[in-house]
Amino acid sequence: MAVFTEVGREELNRLLNQYDIGEAQRFEGISSGIENSNFYLDTDKGKYVLTVFERLNKEQVPYYLELTHHLGKKGLNVSAPIPAKDGSLSSEVCGKPCCIAACIPGQYVELPSAKVCGELGAVLAQMHSAVEDFPLVQENTKGSKFWLSVMPGLKPYLPERLYELLEEEVSYQVDLENSPAYKALPNGAVHADLFRNNSLIEVNGKEEKLGGIIDFYFACNAPFLYDLAVVLNDWCINLETGEIDMPKAQALIDGYNSVRALTEADRELWQDMLRRAALRFWVSRLYDYYMPRPASLLKPHDPSHFEKILLLRRKAKASDLPWI
Repeated sequence: MAVFTEVGREELNRLLNQYDIGEAQRFEGISSGIENSNFYLDTDKGKYVLTVFERLNKEQVPYYLELTHHLGKKGLNVSAPIPAKDGSLSSEVCGKPCCIAACIPGQYVELPSAKVCGELGAVLAQMHSAVEDFPLVQENTKGSKFWLSVMPGLKPYLPERLYELLEEEVSYQVDLENSPAYKALPNGAVHADLFRNNSLIEVNGKEEKLGGIIDFYFACNAPFLYDLAVVLNDWCINLETGEIDMPKAQALIDGYNSVRALTEADRELWQDMLRRAALRFWVSRLYDYYMPRPASLLKPHDPSHFEKILLLRRKAKASDLPWI
């Protein structure tokens, strides 16, 4: 989340006329994230978040909004869009598609407890079970096509050793996704970006409880195991070293298994998925770092963090990874 598009009071009022959520009382940009323009919106009827889509056009937006709407109807606490008066899930402001969602209670917690990691594992499995009847399909916009397309532009910026690592891992993962084992993995609509800052945690003294999940705008159809690997590589690590925090990782996996059992086929590709998840964020952070877009509140993430994680996952022994 960031601010690329400034929404003025006149544009905001025109937008709110399409909804039955009251009149604006507070309107403030949100500085975290790098893809869309996001704003806190308080009205006389409640607290909301306005998202203005910067890269998605009106034909692309429905997948993401229909997904969160679907999950919300299944009882999951996600940032589902509020329908406008005409029933549509999206609107337009400043010439760009947008949506409004209710604020989910909770806050960002830098180091969630193992208990919360277990709760997240269970919720992630519930999400994966809930999409069995979700009909829409979206490819991973940060997958292998993206990696291959940006590699030539990244080459001048990277030391030779890093570019060789990039080439080698991308080649490995392209071969993997074409393999029968990969294609046989259970798959469907996944969040694909469920980092700690895309969750909200309710804090009461020393007690923490998972509040809900936000920011589904990298959602896509992919193996469910990939979604789990993305989560583990962010939630269950030492933030300084990138090493896996075993108690948190095992809590995450146990929570997942309590709802939706992982299989031996998942286990066979577990290390590959951890590598794949690390590669995805290394490449996208390299791209955002060296080829940034202008934004009033944008701070690109350090790509070296996921370079470190990728190297660790590549050299790890499969027997040392957390599992059932």
